[in-house]
Order: sequence, then C-alpha cells, then structure tokens
Amino acid sequence: MSATEADFWNTLPLGHEVGVLTVDENGLAALAKPAGVLSHPNEAADAPRSLLQASYATEGEYYHWTGPAGERRLWLLNRLDSATSGVILVCADEELAGVMKLHFRQKRVRKVYNALVFGRPQSSVQIWRDRLAVQRQAGRIRTSAQGHIPAESRMSLLRARGGHALLRLEPITGRSHQLRVQCAKRGLPIVGDATYGDFARNRDFARRTKHKRMFLHSLETSFDYEFRGRHCHFSAKAPLPVEFDTAL
Repeated sequence: MSATEADFWNTLPLGHEVGVLTVDENGLAALAKPAGVLSHPNEAADAPRSLLQASYATEGEYYHWTGPAGERRLWLLNRLDSATSGVILVCADEELAGVMKLHFRQKRVRKVYNALVFGRPQSSVQIWRDRLAVQRQAGRIRTSAQGHIPAESRMSLLRARGGHALLRLEPITGRSHQLRVQCAKRGLPIVGDATYGDFARNRDFARRTKHKRMFLHSLETSFDYEFRGRHCHFSAKAPLPVEFDTAL
C-alpha cells in the first residue's frame, strides 16, 4: 500500500466505534460495524449514527467528504441491519464497486453469521429451506415466512447452555431479514430481535444481563474475484463481541 493509500484509510471519518478490519491492494476493504450503527443515513438526522461521519449519495451508493487531497469517496457494497454487528464491505474505486455489486447479485460471496437464540435446535446441523414474502412500506422492510421467495441457510449448533444456544448461520440466498425470520419460524428467536423475536423474553434477558442489543453478528465474509485481469481472494473476520460469550 502506498503512502497515499495508507493516508486514505487512516483518515476515514469513521462512525462511533467503527473500525477497519482489512484492506486489499485494489482498495476493497472490510469495516467492523457495531450494533446500533446504520450502514448509511436515510435522512440528515441519521448522520451521527452512520457508518461514516460524511455525506452519503443515495443514487451512487457512496460516502463523500473533502480531505487534504480534495474530494474523497467510499462506495458501500452491502448493508447490515442497524441492530446487526460485524463485517460490512466498502471500496475506494468506482470500477471495483461495480464488479463487487455484480458479485453480490450473482450470490458469489460467502457470509457467515453467529446468532444467540432462545431455545435449542433439535439437531446440531440443519439445512433450512423456506419461502418468504418481503414487503417494503414507508421505508421499512418486513419479511414473513409465508411467501414465494426461496430462502436457504445452513445452521450449525456451536454451543448451548440453559435456555440459549449459539448458532453458526450461513445464508445461501440473501433475502432481507432472512436469518431473523428463519430462526423465529423454528422457535429459535434471536435474542434482542425487536421485530421477529420473543418480546417478553427479550425484556427479561435485557433486565438480567443489561444487554439490549440484537444478538446477530456478521462474523466472516470471503470470496474470489477478478479485477483488471488479476485473480484475487478476499477474506475478513470481525471477532465475536464479548457480550455473546458472557450471555451464555
């Protein structure tokens, strides 16, 4: 990485507790997003709790700000719900942003999540296949388990204690709120999920542990890609937040 490139990544106007996990030679990067931080602002009032403390161009899907070298841009490649923590991808090159967005549309990106849930799955390894319905109304997304959109995920039980279990979830499809709805459908609501979860148990859990977040974490993202005639591999991992371990 050149001194100029290093300066770009070292001076990003990162949001609250957002960190840079890794940057490759093409300007593709992974950031660690804390729970409660927005992938991008939906309106001006959202700016203080967004991924970057910078203006966001909705049509171009990039953040922009002015630095010592002039205007800077950072393209957002995917999104996480504000309540979900972990790996989120960005890049500093517009051409690469187009390549990566096609990668996502073609389902060529492998993502792994961890979820703390109420209950315990009947077996330690399962393939979940469902048909979902996704609706967008007034800027909000709501997904149900009664629809026609295929959704598939791999689930592995990592450990369980008491009335909770820690799951490894790998979505094969990428539907909005897919993991949250698939967990809830199987009687395994994600702890702290304020939309699809068990509200009474959420309140009790928050009272006992003082943790009020949703316990879904984007743990790892990896893939191979071609850019300007070169074959590249990218992998990033965001460590599991400590509250996941202390809650079990």
